[in-house]
Amino acid sequence: MFLPTDVDQLRKTAPVFAALGDTTRLSLLARLQDGEAHAIVDLTEGTGLSRQAISKHLAILHKADLVRQQRVGRESRYLFHTKGIERARTYLETASAQWDATIARLKMFTEQGSE
Repeated sequence: MFLPTDVDQLRKTAPVFAALGDTTRLSLLARLQDGEAHAIVDLTEGTGLSRQAISKHLAILHKADLVRQQRVGRESRYLFHTKGIERARTYLETASAQWDATIARLKMFTEQGSE
């Protein structure tokens, strides 16, 4: 079992980690987890950021499959989308399993060497 080296898969997963590495975007995701569709004006409240700044953060989250955009009349609304999180989780589970197997082999090797 090895971490995915498929360039296509890595290209899809990397933006998720990049998007999650920003506190503003994490805050936006936390606000979107209520299952409701939110307008940019609502998501801007209390952030101290402009609508344009929030819009740029939402575009990054959208590219990473972490939010979905929904048109309601002339307004765009945003919803939390789990596809990106699932992709990151799968990657991390694979990495974790690899580390567990490596540690188990190391433990076995060191225990054999001490006999």
